[in-house]
Amino acid sequence: MTLAEEFRSRNFSIYGQWLGVLCIILGFALGIANIFHFNLLILFSIILLVSSFILIFVEVPLLLRICPTSAKFDAFVRRFTTNYMRAAMYGLMSLAQWLSLIVAGSSLIAAAVVLLLAGACYALAGLKHQDFVGSKTLGGQGVAQMIV
Repeated sequence: MTLAEEFRSRNFSIYGQWLGVLCIILGFALGIANIFHFNLLILFSIILLVSSFILIFVEVPLLLRICPTSAKFDAFVRRFTTNYMRAAMYGLMSLAQWLSLIVAGSSLIAAAVVLLLAGACYALAGLKHQDFVGSKTLGGQGVAQMIV
């Protein structure tokens, strides 16, 4: 299945996964950009950077095979294999970034919005009873197993 066919499948878990990749990129960029504030935004920047690091391994399953990680971390990442668990994870990560508004308005809101959209896609996939389908481009559907 090509990337275009994946998007035409109308499976919201594919949309959520690609929005998750966008969250990873935004998370690292905005986390680093906002870490230089001299107030509590540093804390929210660190939370975003840690969230982005976790999302890399959740959304790109091929990396669990390639990168040396601990068994505890692997078990933690493997918890997020259903649409509802991923929606909950993205919802909590989004909430953490929305709470940064308490300190000050910043570009962290962009990450909060995209995290919320990714969580909404996974929630819609769950509500529509769509199975979680990982993108082949990102190492899903047998690609990670072929590496071993």
